[in-house]
Parts: sequence; structure tokens; C-alpha cells
Amino acid sequence: MDNYPTSGKIAAKTGPIARVATPSPLPYSLDYRLTEPLIDGKIPVIGARVKIQLGRRYAIGFIESFAETSTFSSAQLKPISALVDQSPLLPYDLWKLCHWAARYYQHAFGLVLQKAIPVLLRGGQVAKLDGKQFATATPAGRADDALDLLSRAPKQAELLIQLTATRCSMAGISERKQQAALRELRTKGLAELIEAPPTPPEAGVGTHPAPQLNTEQQSAANRLKQAITAEKFAPTLLEGITGSGKTEVYLAAISEALANNKTALILLPEISLTPQVIARFRERLTVPMLVLHSGLNDNQRLTGWLQAREGLAKVVIGTRSAVFTPLPDLGLIVVDEEHDTAFKQQDGLRYSGRDLALVRGQLLEIPVVLGTATPSLETLLNAQQQRYSHLQLTERPGSARPPAMQVVDIRGQQLQGGLSTSANNSIRQHLASGGQVMLFLNRRGFAPVLMCHGCGYCAECDDCDSRYTFHQRDGKLRCHHCGHQRYVPGKCPDCNAELKTHGQGTEQLEQVLADQFPDVQSVRIDRDTTRRKGSLESKLESIRSGEARLLIGTQMLAKGHDFPELSLVVMVDADQGLLAADFRGSERFAQQLVQVSGRAGRAERPGEVVIQTHRPQDPLLQILLKEGYSAAATKLLTERKTACWPPYAAVALLRAEASSLETAEAFLLEAAKLIEHQDLSLAGPQPAPMTKRANRYRAQLLVQANDRKVLQKHLASRLQQLHQLPGAARWSIDVDPADLY
Repeated sequence: MDNYPTSGKIAAKTGPIARVATPSPLPYSLDYRLTEPLIDGKIPVIGARVKIQLGRRYAIGFIESFAETSTFSSAQLKPISALVDQSPLLPYDLWKLCHWAARYYQHAFGLVLQKAIPVLLRGGQVAKLDGKQFATATPAGRADDALDLLSRAPKQAELLIQLTATRCSMAGISERKQQAALRELRTKGLAELIEAPPTPPEAGVGTHPAPQLNTEQQSAANRLKQAITAEKFAPTLLEGITGSGKTEVYLAAISEALANNKTALILLPEISLTPQVIARFRERLTVPMLVLHSGLNDNQRLTGWLQAREGLAKVVIGTRSAVFTPLPDLGLIVVDEEHDTAFKQQDGLRYSGRDLALVRGQLLEIPVVLGTATPSLETLLNAQQQRYSHLQLTERPGSARPPAMQVVDIRGQQLQGGLSTSANNSIRQHLASGGQVMLFLNRRGFAPVLMCHGCGYCAECDDCDSRYTFHQRDGKLRCHHCGHQRYVPGKCPDCNAELKTHGQGTEQLEQVLADQFPDVQSVRIDRDTTRRKGSLESKLESIRSGEARLLIGTQMLAKGHDFPELSLVVMVDADQGLLAADFRGSERFAQQLVQVSGRAGRAERPGEVVIQTHRPQDPLLQILLKEGYSAAATKLLTERKTACWPPYAAVALLRAEASSLETAEAFLLEAAKLIEHQDLSLAGPQPAPMTKRANRYRAQLLVQANDRKVLQKHLASRLQQLHQLPGAARWSIDVDPADLY
């Protein structure tokens, strides 16, 4: 680490042993033999990829350090098979960020490095951004007598005339006879190949000038501009009510970074937000901008990653993994909707994109902006304790006002497709006045339950402790946890009676609205309707154009979007959030309610929100309606402090899964004996809330400490021993879990 090159100077081999971070779960590097100062004519350097033998297979690792001796003899050490890179693949700040992530999340350094690079680089592909090759005439080929030499080669003469007029891309010379003619022209010195510089990402058009900022926006923008100019770590919470114009503040700060010859990184929680954000940024900025998200194929991700590393992209917009994007002269990081759980990776390296953005900003000594209308309790506490600057936007620009809120008690009511009479009346009124209506239901499919009224049979997944969700359009039952699906049985398999659905999903809601409003075009946005490439963009465009006036969707539709004509939001089932069992459930519900409500009334049309619930007097709901999110967050922080839950405590979840629950719990019992300490509190082992998933049984052990450093210290000291525990269980450590499921 100390010898990692931070500039053009290369830290070359300093010993006969290379310690390699391998793509394996082992919490330490492995020693490999370097018998020569050069491998394939290349000098080994720290941070370079190498091809190694790992067990019976070959893999790609990273040189972490060099040593004079090893605990193994030279004969026992395997040699490095090949060097992939002649210089470090990652810039120094990302190398250090990966080191930090490995330590904090108790994850193997080699696997963190693999996560930080595109898939194709993990397989050993050369990290080179090639420009397009062109064929053109040489000075000799442009001479007056050049064609005289080709009197008996008409194909060559024809091609030379073309190359004299303009250069031709190699893709344009596709016919075999043309390729043969080009080879002959090159042999005669009449034509040559040239390589154009790599193409940068598409630049913005900058057709829309910046609007006049209001007083609060201008004050926030000025504070961020000062932080950018100061070139020091400045974590800032930008808390603004929905529709208050946080994006305009981001753009002002990004423009300042660009004016100071810096680049900017913007992180978004969901791929669904990128079309809107990139369109808005292209309208305002004229620099090359790059978009990185899971919807790209491997080649596209590699090209984008290399474009960023070479400094060809000035602004990068991406989801959580974009935090690992190499960017020269990075001067600003923005994390939009910082509270969103989508920033937390739920498998493999269980990292928080938001938290890694803060660490990267600290390493580079640059500002990091955390923007949201509903700050996470962790971020809010940091702001209250003045670890972060706190900027607030309390007004919507222009004449826009926060929406009016209406709670509908649906106890004892006859619902039609999950909608009350009151909600139906509101929908009709807003459609009649020309507004758009959004119905939010965070449950896709037609119905969450298919059961028999005769005997009580319920269609359940064989591989999970979960019921199947009925999808009517394709006539299938699907498990939303393991992905298993089957066709719907015609009758109850136990008593041969008719099967009926219970509950509503977005698919059923879409059908009900189509029956009630046949002349109004609707659009449904959830994972089922946006799988095909381009489908999300086309649906969002139909909303913005006003073509679609009834919007049905899950959380994909409920956060971050700006639809000026949207005047009514109906929260179909608020009880989903109010009855959540997880310790973060109340926080999630409060954030969701505020975010969903914030889609309404963002422009000239007055907004209204209808909340359907069986619990109209719920204390948290009442605080949100009467006093707002800030008061609700203060109450939740008090509850967390009393219960010693985060952010007033540090938590890690040790999960195990096996072919039987007994095997998983037995592993965790041994792990608990290793981890147990007077400074730690352990809960479990116990079955996970969903014990069986994808035909594997899961158990968990909760590890809690009052101090984060204490938790990290004890976990790190036992990590190697955990890897040595016998048993057939697969296990993982989740530091700062987003939930306990």
C-alpha cells in the first residue's frame, strides 16, 4: 500500500515474492514466486493485474505488495503465470477506497477489487481504450503519378481514389476484394492505417439556460461553490422538501467544479431515475457525460469505465457501483436521494454506495453532497452533531405549494380493486380538470395470494417460506424471492374447489382502472413492465408528454421523478409500511410517504394526496400529517437511542444458509463462541424471518456494539478463524445491514 504509485513513477518489484489479492473469500493475500525481474518483458508493479493459478483453475489477481521471504519455501510457491498490466489498473484513491471497504465490510480485498472493475477486466482483458482505425492515402499515394502505377489493378486504383478524397474506417472496408486491395496498397506504400483518438462520451447540448435561483437555492449553491474552491473534504446534507429544486443546486455546484477544471460524480439510487436526470443535465451542460448502470452490457460498461479513467468524461452519472468509477481530477460527488436503501448492496460485498462516496470524498479532500427530502436517521444525526454541514430548502419555486393530504379510513368499506369510493371520486375530479393521477402500490403482479375458500389451501412456493404471487397476464404463479414460477392450477389441488385471489397488485389495479376509465390512457411502471430495453424510457416519455394520464406503479415511479401535470397521488395501501416489523420499518414508511406525496403539485396545478389505511390514528402517520418529516425523524431518533439501535449503536449481521436449518444454526453457534466478548451484545442464532429461501435454510446472528470501532476490531480479529470453522454452511457478514431479512 505504501509503495503504490501515486503519479507516473512506477513502484517496481522489490523482492522475489509477490503477495497477490486473489478473487477468493480468504481474508489475506497469497504468495507467488517471481523468479525473474521481468515477466514477458514487463516489470511487475503494485496494483497491476496478474494471471495466477488458484487451486485447479487460473484466475486474475492484483499484486498487493512484494516480500523477500515467505512462510512457504520457494519450491512450494506457484509462479505468476503472466502480467496483465504494465502499470496499476486503479488510481491511488480507488486502491485506498477498496482497502477501506475490505476492512470495514469484513470482505476479502481481492473480491473488493473485482467488484470495483468491469466484468471483462476481471477476466483479464487488456485495459486499453482503442480509437477507431482508418485507412488513408500516404503522401506517395497522393502524388500525381500514383495511379499510373495501378493501371493493371483497377480495384486498387478505385480504392486509392477513395482514400485520397477521404479517410475510410476499417468497418467500411468490409468486402474481401477491398481488404485485399488495401493490403496491396499498404505494401506499395500508397496507403496506411491511422488510429484516431478514442471517442469521448456524448456531450450535452446546453440549450437551456440556468433559471433564476430563489434565495435558499442561491445560498446553498454559494456554500457548495466555496467548498469546491477550497478543495477540502466537506460533507453536506442538502435537505429540501420535494419539488424544492435540489437538482438546480446540484447543477450550480457541478458547473463550478467544471469551471475549476474538475470532474463530477453523481450517484442515483435507481436506474429508473437516470433517463430524467441525464436529459436534464444534457440540456444544461455542454461537456461529455457518461451514464453507468446495470442496464448496460459488459462491453458498454468497460468502454464507459475506460473513458472515465482516461479523462474523456467530465460528468459521470450512475447507480451505486459507479462510486468505483476512476475519474481524474474529481472535484465533487453528489449522492441524490441519499436515504434510499437501493444504495446498499444486498449480496457479495454488502457495501453502501453512499458511505463509500463519503470515504472517497475524504480520501480526495473534496466536497460530498447528500441530497434528499427525507434524510436517513444516520445522516440526520451527523448533521445535528455538526459532522456534516446542513443546508435546507423549505420552499417550492414559483407558485407551487405542498399538496393537501387526505386520510381515508377504509375499515369496513367496500373496495373496488383496492380503491375506496372517496379515492375513486378524487381520481374522476382530477382527470376531469385535466390533471394526471398516480396510484402507488408497492406490490407488483395481479394478487399476492391465490387460495381456496373451501379448505383454506394457499399456493405457496415449494422452495421458500413464501406465497406465490399471481400474474394474470401470463397465467403464472411466481415467487418474488427465488424466481420460481408455475402455471396456475385449474382447481384446488386439495379439494377440487375454485381458487380465488386475495389482495391487489399493480397488474390488477391497472385492469380495474381500465374498466372504470376506458377512455383514459394508463401506464404501469414496475419490474414486470420495464424489463425490455428502452421500455422504461418510452413509458416515462408518455407521462411527460401528457399522453398517459393514469399512472400506476411501485417505488420505481414514486421517487425523484418530476411530472408537472401530476395533481393527485393515491397511496393505495399505507398499511404495508405501517405494519413493517423491521427496526428500520417506521423510518422507511415515513420516507416513502413523503416521497410519494411529493410527486403531486410540483408545478402550477394544486396537488392532493389520498392515503388509504386501516390505521388512520397511527401515531407516526399523525405526526407526519400534522408536523412533517422532521418531527417524525426526531421521534424515531429518540426511540432508536432508547433501544440502542443504529445510529446510536453499530450492528453487523452474520448470516448462514445450508441444506438444513440445524446445519446453519450449528455454524452460527460456533461463530458466536468465537465472537463473544464483553463489549459485544449477541442475539441468536435464530432462524431468519424468511427461514427457507431458494431451497436453502437460513439463520442469523446479530452482533451489536455501542462503538463502531469496537465492533470492527472484534470482527476483524475473528475473521480468519471464521473461515476455518468446519461445516457445510455458506455464510456472510453484513455490516450496517439495511434490514434484518
